[in-house]
Amino acid sequence: MGDAASGDGLRLRDELLAPLTGLAGGRRVGAPASSALGAPARGGSDRLEPSEPGQRLCPGQKRGSATGPNPTDRGKAGTKRHLVTDARGTPLGVCLSGANRHDSVMMAPTLDAIPPVRNGRRGRPRHRPDKLHADKAYDARPRRHECRARGIVPRIARRSIESSERLGRHRWVVERTHAWFNRFRRLPVRYERRADIYEAFTSLAASLITLNQIKRFC
Repeated sequence: MGDAASGDGLRLRDELLAPLTGLAGGRRVGAPASSALGAPARGGSDRLEPSEPGQRLCPGQKRGSATGPNPTDRGKAGTKRHLVTDARGTPLGVCLSGANRHDSVMMAPTLDAIPPVRNGRRGRPRHRPDKLHADKAYDARPRRHECRARGIVPRIARRSIESSERLGRHRWVVERTHAWFNRFRRLPVRYERRADIYEAFTSLAASLITLNQIKRFC
């Protein structure tokens, strides 16, 4: 049994070293060994191809949808969060847009993003608040018309008339809610190219903030 095993080992060694015999004499690589699989054709079906629609995003596509040049960050592509809350800071409606989009233009979409809320009374659930407090960035006649068309009394600060100190009584509530959103690690910096994925993370954060508010005041 020992002699037979050693003989098989010598034959296996000779078969493995046979393609390298040209290296000793001519100092060059011999002919390449033939492959049983054959040479792959360029651009053929053997190339890796994505099978899911979400995988068809090219690596060079660095900017996703709902982004724009951020004027406060050297023009880098970013997403802006538009938010409407109640008097305690509970998020009611959230809307996303490019970072270069003005806040006042997104007032109507943000108000329409408020889902129906049941208050325990009979009748249809409420979709919109009774009145809306906003800062001087929304001081425009079309913005007031948008509020009145939805049955909302606009309380928008007027430029060069109302003091900013009075405005701070309501503005800090929204700023605090934005800070609550930024505590979630996936929201301050957008890593997702698809806007629907980033919007899903934002909606999840709004749900968690609302749950904490319910535990806090109930």
